[in-house]
Amino acid sequence: MSRDSRLSDRWQALLDQDPSRPALHVGSAVFSRGDFETTIESQRSALAASGVGACDIVAWLGINTPPMLATLLACERLGAVFMPLNWRLATDELLAVVKHAGVRAVRGSADMRPQIGELRDALVQAGGGVAGAAEPGDLMLCYTSGTTGLPKGAMHTSARMSANVDAAIAVQGLDEQTRTLAVLPMFHVGGLCIQVLPTLLGGGVVRLQPRFEPAAWLHDVAHWRPTTSLLVPAVIRALHEHPDWPTADLSSLEFVNTGSSVVPVAMIEAFHARGVPVAQVYGSTETGPVSIALTPQDALQHVGRVGRPAPGVDVRVVDGAGGDVAPGTVGEILVRGPNTMRGFHRMPDHPDFRDGWFHSGDLARCDPGGVYEVVGRSKDMIISGGENIYPAEIENLVAGVPGVAECAVVGVPDARWGEVPVLAVERLPGQAVDTEAVRATYMTRLARYKQPRRIVVVDSMPRTALGKVRKAELAARLTAGDGSGGTDVN
Repeated sequence: MSRDSRLSDRWQALLDQDPSRPALHVGSAVFSRGDFETTIESQRSALAASGVGACDIVAWLGINTPPMLATLLACERLGAVFMPLNWRLATDELLAVVKHAGVRAVRGSADMRPQIGELRDALVQAGGGVAGAAEPGDLMLCYTSGTTGLPKGAMHTSARMSANVDAAIAVQGLDEQTRTLAVLPMFHVGGLCIQVLPTLLGGGVVRLQPRFEPAAWLHDVAHWRPTTSLLVPAVIRALHEHPDWPTADLSSLEFVNTGSSVVPVAMIEAFHARGVPVAQVYGSTETGPVSIALTPQDALQHVGRVGRPAPGVDVRVVDGAGGDVAPGTVGEILVRGPNTMRGFHRMPDHPDFRDGWFHSGDLARCDPGGVYEVVGRSKDMIISGGENIYPAEIENLVAGVPGVAECAVVGVPDARWGEVPVLAVERLPGQAVDTEAVRATYMTRLARYKQPRRIVVVDSMPRTALGKVRKAELAARLTAGDGSGGTDVN
């Protein structure tokens, strides 16, 4: 467990050490530790004045700002629970989550005032949310934005979040010299808990970008000179496509982190070609999320792997009967650790969380050296003629073809084989995709049964609010023959 069980205690130690040291940069503004402490106390006072107290849930809707971070620590000081909301969701979706959580107050950034007003009004009209089920020690409630099923709320305690800070610092080597450029939304545990909180509480400095813009990221890397940044595949793709990428100055970066989904090797190698190691982190909303991680020192030797279990985290890879599989065999990842959630909010008996183990639904194999490789989601696996096909194996090969923005492999029904793989390719705006070049990437590198039976070129694919492809919806469209404006190439 963490050396300090409260985030606020860790912050107070840094504040006492040097209140004048910079903590946050936003645009041209610099927040010293003392400045940020003033922001925390301002948020705490405002929450207390509005009646927020122990175990109350405070929803936050807004872009990345210092007050958002400050509200998390302010909630801890009040014994309340911070609940970041995904601002990409529609108001009805947000309202459903807020009501399920049992929210006491809704706050957020100034640009979200209209949506915040709608949520407050809707809660009043509905008679408020159901009673919350937070417990003493709970600090953050995050709802999933998965590709299947309804959102579930993962409840994290202060002690578990502090343990995640320790894990993140250990695997990334973060310290007072760390300069983190933060561009991912902090409404997600990845954007908040992989680098931002660990850097801040490790004594380093964080530069917050309100929203990701490729040009702004490239500018800040060249001029603010961060040592690291966390990027998801969609962000990496946008950077690669930017006209300034080939000449961008990346010399300050000691490494970058990535995760969220299976990362195409071509994206990783584009950074490696520039001398920047790409260290993957595997985890989820439910696991802290730092569960399995590749250290920057190991990144170049294990391209495409997610690494080893983080300190204190237990990982199993199991078969359908729950037994551990042999090294090199694919199975489902189970995670247990001091940074894993307390449980699902108002869902104490959910089957995905049993005896302290989170059943991820993700498939992986572990090599004899203890390094893990994630191959996809169990729900995405295709069984064709009795053979297992892992879509990521195909997607990784196709991702680097010119003109391809993203690709996804799904299974569609087949009278002879049960189901067969179909490849959907999303083209870059204004560019064409050479389907023969696509085929050439896998014709000699994959067994015949793994090769897609069809290639469908589309303008866009159905996505979650976090940009992940909704494969079930995509499969339904392709089964129905709906390419959504695309071209079916047999």
